Amino acid sequence: MSDSNSDRFLKNKDDVTSGLNSNAQKNNQAQKYEPESKEGSLERRKMFYARFGYDVEKERLTVIKAAQPFSPPILDAGTGKGYFALALARLGYNLVSFDLSEEQLQFARQNLEKQGLIHLVELRQEDGEKLSFPDGSFNTIFSVNMIHHLKNAYGVLNELIRVLSSEGKLVICDFSSEGMAMMAEVYRLEGDEHEESSVTLAEVEKFLRANNFSLKKSRTRYEITIVAQRQSR
Repeated sequence: MSDSNSDRFLKNKDDVTSGLNSNAQKNNQAQKYEPESKEGSLERRKMFYARFGYDVEKERLTVIKAAQPFSPPILDAGTGKGYFALALARLGYNLVSFDLSEEQLQFARQNLEKQGLIHLVELRQEDGEKLSFPDGSFNTIFSVNMIHHLKNAYGVLNELIRVLSSEGKLVICDFSSEGMAMMAEVYRLEGDEHEESSVTLAEVEKFLRANNFSLKKSRTRYEITIVAQRQSR
């Protein structure tokens, strides 16, 4: 990246953060938020994101629409608090969803139980670098806002590719630069720090092309979705 492009990128990032700070101050007079409790956490977090114009439900439906058509078996990689698993379950999909964190899985289970949808989702504690599933287990794999958390992104991507069927579809969604700035501000207000992997979505694209995937990309203000279709050799 040239010095002029780098300066422009940093300025844009600063402008985003400044704008988000301004919105937060207008909405809540720069009030600090305590970390969310499990009870009612899903709705509270959605309301918090809404202060910055980030609609979780709308974003999840946008990812699902971008992935169409897709078929089961479905794997949700990186359950987190269960936002995406919940979005799929609300549409009647059965799926498997894994996370390394038992705490996050409990969080997701509570949210799914609250909505009466836990019967549609098999929650599993798995290490993304060493998945227990046999080769080619899933026709569709979703990874939503997980890549930026990973210390070994390529190790996890290789495992997702391994458990994807021979003509399966891998759908990767993560934050844009503006989305990263928004999340950094949200975490700052909560007294925490948002993780960012050193691997970018542009690098993920190159990796997938090198592994015989055709790609289709779409974006919203805060997120970028890559739909990677495995090609027959």
